[in-house]
Amino acid sequence: MVAHETALALIQLGAVFFGLGLLGRIAARIGMSPIPLYLIGGLVFGTGGLVELRQVDDFIHLASEIGVVLLLLLLGLEYSAAELVTGMRRSWAAGVVDIVLNATPGVLVAFALGWGFTGAIAMAGVTYISSSGIVAKVLNDLGRLGNRETPVVLSILVFEDLVMAGYLPVLTAVLAGVGFLAGLKTLSIALAAVTVVLVVALRYGRYVSAIVDSEDREIFLLKLLGSALLVAGVASAVQVSAAVGAFLLGIAISDSTAHNATKILEPLRDLFAALFFVLFGLSTDPASIPPVLGWACLLALVTTASKIATGWWAAEQAGAGRLGRARAGTALVAHGEFSIVIAGLAVAAGAVPAEFAALATTYVLLMAVLGPIASRFVEPVMAMVLRWRAGVS
Repeated sequence: MVAHETALALIQLGAVFFGLGLLGRIAARIGMSPIPLYLIGGLVFGTGGLVELRQVDDFIHLASEIGVVLLLLLLGLEYSAAELVTGMRRSWAAGVVDIVLNATPGVLVAFALGWGFTGAIAMAGVTYISSSGIVAKVLNDLGRLGNRETPVVLSILVFEDLVMAGYLPVLTAVLAGVGFLAGLKTLSIALAAVTVVLVVALRYGRYVSAIVDSEDREIFLLKLLGSALLVAGVASAVQVSAAVGAFLLGIAISDSTAHNATKILEPLRDLFAALFFVLFGLSTDPASIPPVLGWACLLALVTTASKIATGWWAAEQAGAGRLGRARAGTALVAHGEFSIVIAGLAVAAGAVPAEFAALATTYVLLMAVLGPIASRFVEPVMAMVLRWRAGVS
């Protein structure tokens, strides 16, 4: 009986991995992020879908937790402490505008649907955070990394990632139902941890890097993965959030060690993160999507406009022309991995209604597709508008 269950689990897991590979290939062929397809795959094989994968639930749950840790770890590895400090100084005003314009729609919709304070806090994060992964890929694919407005876009993304370091502990506390004082204590611990890590990374980053570094790839991988899981576990134990712990560890690792760590961890990150997106899709009943489809479309329209307004304003402050402002705005539209991370935390805690997962899934599907499309077509559309205005005048 055990052997039969093991065989069935291996078959199901193999089918999941192979199916993800096919979906990823399709996404690459059509030039889009694979995240929407992974979510759709989860919907097909999850609760209320065509086939339910019951034999691999435990593995996928644990793998998805590792996926979140690796997502945030590699995000931290992308930045040095000095870059974060510089980014904060450069983009704080645009970052505040970003928060106000893009977190507010999520809050309003959550209250309109009767999800209360907890649902409002969670939806604020879902609609606020852009997908740095999708944005970076689109900028690279379109050859815009050297454009004048691109540093503005990257600075806003850095600001958003730092906001997440404070937001996730607050969300964790709210989802756990702790009181105001306990939540304030959790936020204080998170902010203190961020400050300490930045100071350590600025002054002693080479020592942290030396601890995890190794010329042997196997040893390097084991030390990296082990330290990430240890730090994430400790952070989770003190209610700071495992994701924040992994992000801070990534910041503390610097220079060539960070570069080598990124190269060696990327395949693992892609594998486990894919399982995380699948798990979120698995936990969403497709039948719950139609009732919230209208709200998802409304949110997509509003936050597309508000993200474009954010980028336009920020690029204007940096002296970019109209086309550069439009490119900056559309670059920020895409939502993806971190919106799903936030929604996943809320759903796993059982602190939000079932409709929350359906709304988040549908919203991210729309935004992950709209973002790259808007970025690709903004130049010809702006050219037409400018020609029309010139002809009118």
